[in-house]
Amino acid sequence: MEQLKGRIIYKGKAEGEALVTSMPISFYGGVDPNTGEVIEKDHELQGISIKDKILVFPQGKGSTVGSYTLYRLKKNGVAPAAMINKETETIVAVGAIISEIPFVDKVDVSKFKTGTKVSVENNTVTIT
Repeated sequence: MEQLKGRIIYKGKAEGEALVTSMPISFYGGVDPNTGEVIEKDHELQGISIKDKILVFPQGKGSTVGSYTLYRLKKNGVAPAAMINKETETIVAVGAIISEIPFVDKVDVSKFKTGTKVSVENNTVTIT
């Protein structure tokens, strides 16, 4: 078990299976807000659903509409359980806050592997 500390973007508690990518994510145009599936062409998570996962990625990218896309994911029941970033930016931060998705950044994302069990509680991330 390993515990990491980060910066709280949106406090909360969640646990689940890690879904990890080394590539930035654009929620607007990159993730289907109705299914939670990554649809960005040539993305390493293309075709995979982020629903109920602990989504680990370096940072977001793309349009400010990405914040609203995260909100739509949450309203449609297909949002990630929590998100972890190396360094977040405003689009993803606002999306997490308005969607009430637990979110931490300033975490070494290289320590995560897809499929491992992860819990997030406020600024503490536990990998089991």
